[in-house]
Amino acid sequence: MDEARARDVLDAADLPVPAGGARLLALGENAVFAVGELVVKVGRAAPELLARARRESAVARWLEQAGIPAVRAAEPEARLVDGHPVTLWHRLPEAVRPAEPRDLAALIRRVHTLDSPSFDLPRRELLGGVERWLRLAGDAVDPADADYLRERRDGFAAAAAALKPHLAPGPIHGDALPRNVLVGPDGPVLVDLETFSFDLREHDLVVMALSRDRYGLAPEAYDGFVSTYGWDVREWEGCAVLRGARETASCAWVAQHAPANPKALTEFRRRVASLRDGDAEVRWYPF
Repeated sequence: MDEARARDVLDAADLPVPAGGARLLALGENAVFAVGELVVKVGRAAPELLARARRESAVARWLEQAGIPAVRAAEPEARLVDGHPVTLWHRLPEAVRPAEPRDLAALIRRVHTLDSPSFDLPRRELLGGVERWLRLAGDAVDPADADYLRERRDGFAAAAAALKPHLAPGPIHGDALPRNVLVGPDGPVLVDLETFSFDLREHDLVVMALSRDRYGLAPEAYDGFVSTYGWDVREWEGCAVLRGARETASCAWVAQHAPANPKALTEFRRRVASLRDGDAEVRWYPF
């Protein structure tokens, strides 16, 4: 989905758009627009994404009731507009500073104290999008690389299913990164709730370990995350399995952007080559 298509869906949603128009904030799995006092997320036209959008709205209500600082839904249910899920959110104040790993750790620690909500949360299907992302990549990526990622997906899915957790499974954010925290005047707030799941809580911790090893997160920043949360997931023998699964998913996610973006193709090739070479220290770049 490109920006033009997302704007067509936004227009069809018939929202009151201010004179300045809708401002694109992000374009990835969703197109995210600032529309007056609202933030509007337009998802891809896929049946499973409507269910995910509806669940995200339910998660927002649940977190509000639990007193967890998180983004609040402006409508109780997701809309379906021209086949695309559309959700409306109250716009948060401007950030007073960038979110740090310790801010994320404090919020994740609170999430990990919660019991299950009254509605069902899915398992964290970290590898569930791999086939869709590779399909979207099409001929832009080497078929051998796509097949390699499919083999990794299958292997890590089986290995993850056999893991013995250190922490009790329960609700997790599912994509626990500082970019999913906004530090406003009242403190850190959790955003992007669409990957909330019921699964191994280690999922939320491996993300930052991978950020340290692959994305250039400073060791002292990672240490701040560990100190605030209270445990280092790298001490767990299953860490390498969840890390490998996330690396596989991250490669496939970048692949979907390759047909329209040469930089995405370059990054995809860098990531796959490092996995093939077994080099765990090759720097990856956020995309």
